[in-house]
Amino acid sequence: MPDYKSMYFRLFNRVSAAIELLQKAQQEGENKYMEGDEPPIVLAVPNETPIEDNDEILNCIDINS
Repeated sequence: MPDYKSMYFRLFNRVSAAIELLQKAQQEGENKYMEGDEPPIVLAVPNETPIEDNDEILNCIDINS
């Protein structure tokens, strides 16, 4: 009969080690990003056209299909 207790503890230890490895990699990546001299990323939002100006487009959309 398999020793489920030892199998569970072995799995638990391996999963814990994997989580620690991922956390360390994330921390290293965050630190490297913070040390960088690159300018911050800025999202450009296009000018939005008011809905009433889009009547032609809205009339082409069949909402029943």
